[in-house]
Amino acid sequence: MYTEEWVTARARDAYEHGRASFDVRPERTALLVIDMQDEFVRPGWSPYWVPAATRMAPRLCRLVQACRAVSVPVIWTIFDDTHLGLDRPKALRHLPHSDTDWRRPGPAEVWDQMGRRPDEAVIRKPSYGAFYDTPLDTMLRNLDRDTVIVTGTLTNYCCGTTARQAYERGYKVVFGADVTATDDESRQEPELAVLRKGFASVLTAQEITHHLTTADAGPPGPADRANTD
Repeated sequence: MYTEEWVTARARDAYEHGRASFDVRPERTALLVIDMQDEFVRPGWSPYWVPAATRMAPRLCRLVQACRAVSVPVIWTIFDDTHLGLDRPKALRHLPHSDTDWRRPGPAEVWDQMGRRPDEAVIRKPSYGAFYDTPLDTMLRNLDRDTVIVTGTLTNYCCGTTARQAYERGYKVVFGADVTATDDESRQEPELAVLRKGFASVLTAQEITHHLTTADAGPPGPADRANTD
């Protein structure tokens, strides 16, 4: 017989201390930088500013550089007004997230201090998850990547939704514990706990960098072989 106390303690331990068992290999991994754009990261620019995202941006920039150094592709996303809003879930307009008259003065852009390079893809997405009505899945498969590192903002909206969508599509998911941020910092750890138990390997930027820089080189994938032909 499993007691209520035993199953509760088991669940609590997984929420607080659980660790996924898969390896993080640079040749199989892509870095997703979710929505580090002006309206969320540029201080005071919009009512949707996430101060915690501004504070963690330098740490995320260092992780981006570490990924570039080991040939991990960096893919950026932007939550934007696409297709005249016709591809956006209709329910959004009824939710508190849309309780302001503020509108973007033009197309959304990655905050310039993030240092995005012209040779790094940008996906303009219509909703929270980066896989919803976007080419992200195709791009990752063309890159021969089966692992994604999820970073950016907001932890419990676009980042968390993207992590769940990646998990459902069979990807191994690494979620950046200190390179994601949300608008109410008391919500950060509860979201990390759920992801830690059921969806992702939740690691700090330092831990992610360690995994990427100390992994033994595995056999080349199709994309790697093509580059050597």
